[in-house]
Amino acid sequence: MRQGKTVSVIIPALNEEYAIGKVIAEIPAWADLIVVADNGSTDGTARAAKAAGAEVVSQPKGGYGAACLAGIAHVHQKADIIVFVDGDYSDYPADMHRLTDPIAHDQADMVIGSRLRGNVEAGALTPQQRFGNMLACFLIRLFWGVRFTDLGPFRAVSATALERLDMKDQAFGWTVEMQVRSAQLGLRALEVPVDYRRRIGVSKISGTIKGTFLAGKAILGVIIRSALRRSSPRQSSVKTHPPAL
Repeated sequence: MRQGKTVSVIIPALNEEYAIGKVIAEIPAWADLIVVADNGSTDGTARAAKAAGAEVVSQPKGGYGAACLAGIAHVHQKADIIVFVDGDYSDYPADMHRLTDPIAHDQADMVIGSRLRGNVEAGALTPQQRFGNMLACFLIRLFWGVRFTDLGPFRAVSATALERLDMKDQAFGWTVEMQVRSAQLGLRALEVPVDYRRRIGVSKISGTIKGTFLAGKAILGVIIRSALRRSSPRQSSVKTHPPAL
């Protein structure tokens, strides 16, 4: 429990046997529930996650969003705040308070960890990731007037806001769908700087040409489809937050 709020952590993972234990070990002790959404791993990811103390839910259907949705179903009505963190050890779970505390203090409905506003280890973000983030954030600002700097996977959202978001995307468009939906609904979105390091293993997205292409296509598809069917969105803004001491 953090600041009087229960916190569940969802870790979507695909073949992260050598990283998942490190991720779980760095999650603060005040997190009430840690769930690894195993997205069809063929290695010992599930076994390593259980050994590290996490609950494991299986989602054999491929897709980052599908794994996140499986995790959400598992923690349903078990938390006031839900945190998403990747299972490749690229994020810094120990900094989770930067994401949860603004929600716990009713200052935000959703908090995005911006890697571009934090310290990024050399080589941790590829040029295509940086360009894709820049383009997606530009389009969100263009269509909805909301400023983001990143589509970072390390993020937190209140349970009530997550229900309103009504997430659907089951693939690479998951993160951008959440940010677009928050803009459409006028939710209080906050960005805080987070640090980022080189992941353990090879990325399933940016590590391959096919993965990069599919991710870019999915992200742009979510934005364009949402823009085409939008109707007079409410005014919203993303605030920035100074680094936590």
